[in-house]
Amino acid sequence: MGQEGPAELVNIEALERFLRERVPEAQEPLQVRKHEAGYSNETLFVDCDPHKWVLRRPPAGELLPTSHDVLREWRMISPLYQAGVRVPRPIVACDDPSVIGAPFYVMERVDGFVIRDSIPPALDTAQERRRIAEELIDALVEIHAVDWEKAGLAGMGKPQGYLERQVRRWAGQLDLTRIYTRELPGIDEVTEWLRTHIPESGPATVVHGDYKLDNVIYCEEAPARLLAVLDWEMATLGDPLADVGYCLSFWGPAGVQFESSLHDLNRLSQAEGFPTYEEMAALYEEKSGRPVRNLPFFVCLGVWKIA
Repeated sequence: MGQEGPAELVNIEALERFLRERVPEAQEPLQVRKHEAGYSNETLFVDCDPHKWVLRRPPAGELLPTSHDVLREWRMISPLYQAGVRVPRPIVACDDPSVIGAPFYVMERVDGFVIRDSIPPALDTAQERRRIAEELIDALVEIHAVDWEKAGLAGMGKPQGYLERQVRRWAGQLDLTRIYTRELPGIDEVTEWLRTHIPESGPATVVHGDYKLDNVIYCEEAPARLLAVLDWEMATLGDPLADVGYCLSFWGPAGVQFESSLHDLNRLSQAEGFPTYEEMAALYEEKSGRPVRNLPFFVCLGVWKIA
């Protein structure tokens, strides 16, 4: 990702004109700044006193035809918001790249705390850590409970063959990036194991695709409340247990230490009060009413994708 600032990513005057025409409350001058976190689509904070919004657009430069489709995110989160899922309130979308230089959408900015390597002081107790975990599971259950056909999401994915496509796609990504990345001993054996152990899927649901503790926002004050689920770039329709396994691949069994991006979340999840790895899976099963079968496959799939 480049080092473009707001002026390179957004024509602010054009954005002001567009919002004033489409959003009644957007009558004040805009303050725009780039959010530095994130590794794919660009995120910019847009302030229009007293309102606080987020603008999502593709990165600058030439893109592959099917990559960085921010309007696909819009088409996913808009029905989910109407269905009561904890996503930021969608404001407006624009498919005309001439307005700011790329298609984009705007959603409400949710104030809160993203848990990456620390927990807000008010939530850093055994009781609140338990609530953090339960809220994480509750929000995932809500996503998976959406009637995606009734919500108009039938065009957002092809549930049949979802797991096979996941393994095939990520194996292809692995092959393409081998010469650029560190050596991963045993990765080919893991890939082959996944190919030969794909389980049969149950009924399809909306799948977030990147569901983990640092892709949600919590209120900083007790009691712990999950306010919004973020980063819907990989959302589709498929096997809900893929989300469970991916989330728990960051959780990790007690006593197991992971490297790099897995380490901080794994370390936090072992603090007093957090449910164990097995208890998290049981919580999901209890709250969703969906049997958690073949969990080793789904966790292995999650860790393999992260690697």
